[in-house]
Amino acid sequence: MLTINEVLSFLKKADTYYLATDDAGQPRVRPFGTINLFEGSLYIQTGKKKSVSMQIHKNPRIEICAFMEGKWLRIAATAVEDDRREARKSMLDAYPNLRAMYDEDDGNTEVFRLQDASAILSSFTDPDETLTF
Repeated sequence: MLTINEVLSFLKKADTYYLATDDAGQPRVRPFGTINLFEGSLYIQTGKKKSVSMQIHKNPRIEICAFMEGKWLRIAATAVEDDRREARKSMLDAYPNLRAMYDEDDGNTEVFRLQDASAILSSFTDPDETLTF
């Protein structure tokens, strides 16, 4: 059985994952790189001025996919904004290189908690591993 720490580790090691959102019925997929564990939940980060933020606010159902070393991880979740300063600071502390563009108090940085989520780790040779969180 897959654990949340294994999901986190996979996404961090993969470095880049792909985030899918809905843009008025048109799927939009883009590379992302932020993933953080805060208070036992997985979080992603973006800027409020970006189209991805607007798409998530309009339809919070997202999917994430990453591929590494012959395995791929897919996550379907609801992205829920966490507007607490502590959540934003935790993300930026985990990714200090983002501080050149973002600050937890800039009014633009936003983090989303992944909830009602299911993760599936697959490969061509091993049985799927799943996690619901």
